[in-house]
Amino acid sequence: MPIGVHLICGLPVVTRQRARVVPLASGDVVEIGFGSGLNLPHYDRANVRSLIGINPDDGLPHLARRAIARQDLPAELLVESAEAMSLSSGVADTVVVTYSLCSIPDVLSALAEAHRILRPHGRLLFCEHGLSPKAHIARLQHWCNAPWRALAAGCHLDRDTGSLIRLAGFEMERYDIYDLGFGTRILGTHHVGVARKR
Repeated sequence: MPIGVHLICGLPVVTRQRARVVPLASGDVVEIGFGSGLNLPHYDRANVRSLIGINPDDGLPHLARRAIARQDLPAELLVESAEAMSLSSGVADTVVVTYSLCSIPDVLSALAEAHRILRPHGRLLFCEHGLSPKAHIARLQHWCNAPWRALAAGCHLDRDTGSLIRLAGFEMERYDIYDLGFGTRILGTHHVGVARKR
């Protein structure tokens, strides 16, 4: 599964979505759901002072460490849960999360932790697949969710990313919902944007 996740999440169509938000990160950055480090090439070296990746021990940290070693970015990896980070409050200017909120078991706790570790008015940058605003697609997502979760290591098709982020105490600065085209709408409805800590 870790190699499969790395390959699927590294597809060109997915990489293009990452490139919409990751370069906006600045200052001291924490990335939750760091995975195999696929966001590393997208960070703007001129604007990022430090980077801490957070990822559970799901088979991906060894790939992440290799990716970090190949980069010129000051980065480290903490192998721990996003729902209970060991970081002190108010240590980050930016939190980045891409393609991870779908599979974190307690997503509201993870977002509350992101809110906690951000400095006042810090930003959450996100790029996720989730619930479609189109009723007929959303019905299919709900119907397919249970078997998909069993096949895809707990990934949810139908999480309402924007609502979850707002519930965690963020306000949206920019929020786009779009799909990636015919044949991908069940999995390919994307929630991409920037939220500010209230």
